[in-house]
Amino acid sequence: MATVELRFSALPEHVRTARLVAAAVARRAGVDESVLDEVRLAVGEACSRAVGLHQRGDAHGAIRVALTEQEKRFLIEVADEAGPTMVPAPAGGGGTDSADDDMLGLAVITGLVEDVEVSSSLEGGVIRMSWPVSTAPVAV
Repeated sequence: MATVELRFSALPEHVRTARLVAAAVARRAGVDESVLDEVRLAVGEACSRAVGLHQRGDAHGAIRVALTEQEKRFLIEVADEAGPTMVPAPAGGGGTDSADDDMLGLAVITGLVEDVEVSSSLEGGVIRMSWPVSTAPVAV
């Protein structure tokens, strides 16, 4: 099981790098070529959400992206250090624009990824996503 880990400060310009690295590592891990755009988009959404949470909450920690190649799955974890995430109000319930953005980002991720889990703690949140990998060797 090989893992590549990225850590970056909460700046929007780092999201592109995370997307590119995720797609490259996913390709090497054996994720089907037809799914790579979904991987790229999902990582971009998760990282953008983490950057937004950090900036709105004035958090100073790093955003961590762990890309793990398992036997039959490719796992990506995007973790923030923005503290507990408040659950946005339901639509029409007086939620803020940032809460609506959070919900939209999560909706995009769940639309792109079949296997996704979102969790939050006092330290921050984690979005775990995974995709199947092929068993055929990948040419690099």
